[in-house]
Amino acid sequence: MQLSAAPYEERLTAPRSWWLVSFLVGLSLALVLLPFGTLPMLVGLAGGTAAAAVAASSYGSVRIRVVGDSLVAGDARIPLTALGEAEVLDAEEARAWRTHKADTRAFLLLRSYIPTALRVEVTDPEDPTPYLYLSTREPERLAEAIRSAKAAA
Repeated sequence: MQLSAAPYEERLTAPRSWWLVSFLVGLSLALVLLPFGTLPMLVGLAGGTAAAAVAASSYGSVRIRVVGDSLVAGDARIPLTALGEAEVLDAEEARAWRTHKADTRAFLLLRSYIPTALRVEVTDPEDPTPYLYLSTREPERLAEAIRSAKAAA
C-alpha cells in the first residue's frame, strides 16, 4: 500500500492581530525617529514594520506533518514506531499540561495563541523524552493521522 505524501500537514501561523502589532512596532520606531526628519521617520516606519513582520512570520512558520513513517514537528523528526498513544487535549487540559503537569524532559512545540493540543507518549526506551506536547488547531485530525500512519506502516 502506497502512503500519501502528507496525510496531515499544519502550519501554526501567527494570529492576525500580530500583523497589526507589527505595524504598530513600525509606527513606534517612526515616532522615535521623527525628530531626525521625515526621511528617517519613513525609513523607521518601513524598517520597523518589516522587521516585526519577519519576526511574526518566522515564529508562525513552524509546521507539524505526518509523512511516511515519521512525525515531523518543527525541527524534530520522530519515527512513528517510537510513539505511543495520542491524547487530545482541550483548552483547559492543554493549559494544565503546559504548566503544573508539565515534565521538563518533554518535547514541547508550544504556541500560546493556539488553545488546543495533542499529547503523544514516547515509547522508545532509549529516549528520555516522556511525551510530545504539540499545539495544534486540529488535535483530533492529527491523532487520527498518527494512528492511520502507524497502522499502515
